[in-house]
Amino acid sequence: MHAKSDSEVTSFDQSTPPRSPRRPVYYVQSPSNHDAEKMSYGSSPLGSPQHHYYHCSPIHHSRESSTSRFSASLKNPRNLSAWKKVPRGEESEGEEDDEAEAEGPGRNVRLYVLFVLLFVVLFTLFSLILWGASKSYKPQVFVENIVFRSFNVQQGNDRTGVPTDMLSLNSTVRILYINPGTFFGVHVTSTPFELFYYQLKVASGRMNEFYQRRKTERRMVTIIRGEQVPLYGGLSGMGGRARIDHENYLVPLNLTFAMRSRAYILGRLVKSKFYSRIRCSVTLDANKLGKPFKIKGSFCS
Repeated sequence: MHAKSDSEVTSFDQSTPPRSPRRPVYYVQSPSNHDAEKMSYGSSPLGSPQHHYYHCSPIHHSRESSTSRFSASLKNPRNLSAWKKVPRGEESEGEEDDEAEAEGPGRNVRLYVLFVLLFVVLFTLFSLILWGASKSYKPQVFVENIVFRSFNVQQGNDRTGVPTDMLSLNSTVRILYINPGTFFGVHVTSTPFELFYYQLKVASGRMNEFYQRRKTERRMVTIIRGEQVPLYGGLSGMGGRARIDHENYLVPLNLTFAMRSRAYILGRLVKSKFYSRIRCSVTLDANKLGKPFKIKGSFCS
């Protein structure tokens, strides 16, 4: 740009009418540079383009452009709302991140609890199925025979010294035990084996505990005996005959016992129990001592 002479400056000042003390008001409708220049040009007091005013100070031009843009943004509420929405969006995103971080541990805990409950339900259902299936494999108990080894009735005294008939009996019972279970073994126990003459117990014995594997069977022999059992007239109908001729009499007896079988299907968690109560009617024949008395199915209940 070229420097102006003193004469040009003087002539310019004389031709220009004096400005009013009130500053002109500029109205900006668009934040663009081009529109800002037009508005500044149209609102000049002389109505004539003064390009030299803008070109002489580029810094001033940039400040006016920034001012015009800021004033346009203030007059346009849409732009202001757009500016305000940005930090709100950022704040909402931050809040969502915080909520997601807070929900992370709680969600994991809920998933673990749900998994544990599902496992418990499935395990319980599986255990019930196994338990129900085991009930169809009840062990079977058969009394095959009984052998009376000896039988004797003689006069004697009980523990208190009261005179009465005393009975001595020795016998053995043979039992067949079958475990039909296909997926479990059983632990077997029993109550005492007892021989009764009506309501009078004349002999008893115990069977040893044992473990029976799946789909197997076992035969056992249990000793049942009675030593010096006081009769107190219980065998009065045959007591005299037995002392005189012990080879010519018959004595009806009842054999009773109960067997308990425990099956541990899934360890101690799932187990099944089976009970077998046996009552068999037998006859002691003095002429067949030492010989097995076969017990048929109709004799036992």
